[in-house]
Amino acid sequence: MARQRWASRTVFLLAAVGSAVGLGNVWRFPYLAGKYGGGAFLVPYLIALVLIGVPLLMLEFAVGQKMQRGAIGSFRKLHPNFGSLGLFALMSAFIIVSYYAVVMGWSLIYFLASFGVKWSSDAKSYFFDSVLQISDGVNVLGGINWPILWSLVVVWVLIYFCVWKGTTSVGKVVVYSVPLPIILLGVLLLRAVTLPGFFNGWKLYLTPVWSALVDPEVWTAAFSQIFFTLSLGFGIMVTYASYKNSEDDIAKDTWLTALINSAISLFAGFVVFGILGYMAGVTNSPLAELAASGPGLAFVVFPEALSLMPLPWLFSLLFFVMLLSLGIDSAFSLVEALNATILDKQQQGNVAKVSIGVCLGGFIAGIIYTTRAGLYILDIVDHFVTNYNLMLVAIFQSILVGWLYGAEKLRRYMNQVSDWTVGKWWNFSIKYLIPMALVALLATQFSKDIRTPYEGYPAWALGIGWAIVFLPLLIFLSLLVTDKTLINGRTD
Repeated sequence: MARQRWASRTVFLLAAVGSAVGLGNVWRFPYLAGKYGGGAFLVPYLIALVLIGVPLLMLEFAVGQKMQRGAIGSFRKLHPNFGSLGLFALMSAFIIVSYYAVVMGWSLIYFLASFGVKWSSDAKSYFFDSVLQISDGVNVLGGINWPILWSLVVVWVLIYFCVWKGTTSVGKVVVYSVPLPIILLGVLLLRAVTLPGFFNGWKLYLTPVWSALVDPEVWTAAFSQIFFTLSLGFGIMVTYASYKNSEDDIAKDTWLTALINSAISLFAGFVVFGILGYMAGVTNSPLAELAASGPGLAFVVFPEALSLMPLPWLFSLLFFVMLLSLGIDSAFSLVEALNATILDKQQQGNVAKVSIGVCLGGFIAGIIYTTRAGLYILDIVDHFVTNYNLMLVAIFQSILVGWLYGAEKLRRYMNQVSDWTVGKWWNFSIKYLIPMALVALLATQFSKDIRTPYEGYPAWALGIGWAIVFLPLLIFLSLLVTDKTLINGRTD
């Protein structure tokens, strides 16, 4: 079976940007900026973009495009022992998409509730009591929350029809799903600047608190945000690049994807802080407290702000359509990474049938998050898989390319196909800077989690999180060391 191809370079860029730009661009980046020094946060953020984000994204684009395989096949072609690194990445991707789809299910429920703005009387109670029907703790499952389960069914059906024809269906979807949230953000921005108090929100967003730059936690947050927002360590970008022609430009596509993603994050910040500035004035609430509400920003604070605006139902609809369109691209990119690996192995495989299997597996794995303890379980799993698994994959990617395959060898390939020259700074970043920076981040997070149990969860619940880290890691390492070619050296 001939390898799938993108219809054009533009379609590839839309798909890559769609995968990178997700729910975190709307709530996580503005929240971090508000919490960690406003405009000063942009300093470590942009440094992390150039020193960590762009080199790693360039690596994944180059590996996928040169090797013309999904994550497992590409890493195996770099070194025969490292196919299991692709497995590590894909296991993490499967875990993430299983709960990411549930969050999209929440967005779908809010979209339907927007017509009556059902949360207007008490946004917090609506989210936790009406939507989540949350139990008293992680040890009380409380049974299935049926509205969320049925919403999850709808979400997975949508994901399936995005990927069921591979790059053909994905290409048709991203033409609309990537520009749509940008347009909707523009509409919301126009509304925000007509609201009293919006400028107070912008001041908090942009005014630099330079003293924040001496806090190591600020730098950790900035590097983590760049790492996660570019979909690094999932196997997605390797897969997407494998559908390009081997002679396509790599450097330009990397910079365009990274810069567009960051520009959308910055743009979303103006929307969020403008509306929060209005809400702070209406409710007499501290603006900084509203901005630092974390994940609750998307499902509690922002919906409450929308309910206070004129025509609340209309702008609520726009907001949750935006969240759904952001989420769908990220979700089906995770599925596509899994599909590609299976199709690489089954040379005559049927894309539609493989997609059904992956989507059904993702749905079944997500059922646990539709229980009344689902939010607690989701919180634990997300904390461990994003703070450990993805960073571990990136560290091993850097070692594989930098030290075993050869950073200079891959850099020469990139320069052969790219109009913009990639300098030797890239070699230094891949071989030294990225591994050291990510090991430092891992050590900091590990020390914190050992000293203080995450969110005070019981040991057995946190054990699930640690298992999600160590089981895939042990599988990868066991397959790595048991292959004799590792001892004998790399074979081409």
